[in-house]
Amino acid sequence: MAEAEPTGSDSPAHTGEPHSHGELSPERDVRDLRALYYKHFGDRRKERQLFSAGAFFTTFAAVRGITHAIRAERGPFKNITPGGRHIHHMTFGITGLLTVGYLWLLEIGIKEDRGSSRVTSIVYGAGAALTLDEFALWLNLEDDYWTKQGRESIDAVVLFGSLLSLSVLGKGFFKDLRRDARRI
Repeated sequence: MAEAEPTGSDSPAHTGEPHSHGELSPERDVRDLRALYYKHFGDRRKERQLFSAGAFFTTFAAVRGITHAIRAERGPFKNITPGGRHIHHMTFGITGLLTVGYLWLLEIGIKEDRGSSRVTSIVYGAGAALTLDEFALWLNLEDDYWTKQGRESIDAVVLFGSLLSLSVLGKGFFKDLRRDARRI
């Protein structure tokens, strides 16, 4: 069930006079953007999809950058090897996914305030990215991150990322965003 959008003078949709073409008002533009956000992501399920997708792509980009830095021996990053055993980052992804799955079974982060819903969604997206970035490892049961077979991980990320993106944005959000951009 979608949450009601705030009303009154503090409402993102409250803009006073109609927004005329060519009028530049930062306050009005922020209110218009907030109204657009609530229109498309006011429902907690849609907002969870948005936060998950954002965390997924951000985490994937960060972990790729970090792994390249580790391989090139640049920066402060090192492999995690307690007792000489290498811990792959998919371990943290699986832990995150299991944690969020358990919390969602308990309906924590689903029906409460937006804060817990957002946090669990971010952990879900990050966990999925960490896990799928090493998809080739769990598919082939070999550490082939830097080999030709490691490309399978990129393929898995592209497929899942596309699914997340399509489910989040759809055509309505882009259509409204383009329409509002023309008015500015």
